Amino acid sequence: MAGAQCCENPPVLSSVFGEGSVVESLGGLKAYTVGSPSSNAAVVLVSDIFGYEAPNLRYVAENKRKLADKVAAAGFLVVVPDFFYGDPYVPNPEKPLMTWLEDHGTDKGFEDAKSVIEYLKSKGITLIGAAGFCWGGKVVTELAKTDYVNAVVMLHPSLVKLDDINEIKRPTSILAAENDSITPLEIVKQFEEILCTRTEVDSFVKVFPGVAHGWTVRYGTDDEAAVEKAEEAHKDLLDWFEKYLK
Repeated sequence: MAGAQCCENPPVLSSVFGEGSVVESLGGLKAYTVGSPSSNAAVVLVSDIFGYEAPNLRYVAENKRKLADKVAAAGFLVVVPDFFYGDPYVPNPEKPLMTWLEDHGTDKGFEDAKSVIEYLKSKGITLIGAAGFCWGGKVVTELAKTDYVNAVVMLHPSLVKLDDINEIKRPTSILAAENDSITPLEIVKQFEEILCTRTEVDSFVKVFPGVAHGWTVRYGTDDEAAVEKAEEAHKDLLDWFEKYLK
């Protein structure tokens, strides 16, 4: 993930939220939550390096639901935790990405995600999915090796290795970009080959042509083609969770 592509098109972060609300502590983390608290199925969204306040991930603009609210509208309780404790990555020549990552490792994200999931289960939620973007893709890959979740979706993941795919035990969907310098197409194809041999684990791998790393959450809302491609990925994400969480 050291490549420049990961840092391209940083979003303008905003504390504005959509149809849900921000809670100060959910499993120990601040989080945006939306959806019915009486639902027995929850989806945890694990952000990319720009954090949980990225607008395409969380809030509603021009009366159009963004991803968290769209997933909630399908009947899920959705939780978007602040895995970076108020310190998302901000492009800064004095603090390059690799320096920032030293303080924001995916191993810590994995442990925090488990705490969030344990809290949700303590509230009676029995079905849990996790979707991760870029940095979050590695976090949900680690979750997919455990019994904490019922299914995961990785969207333009980073830091995921072939050995990780070999250890997956939960249904996994990978939504990848054709033009991704972080996880190149040849690596995605190797992921798919491994998953095809893992017949005990249901999987779905899809490569989106003509898009680059980050396309599902870092798109211009005034770019009709970009919005269409992002929404196609959002639908695939929803279809996967509809299959395994209902």
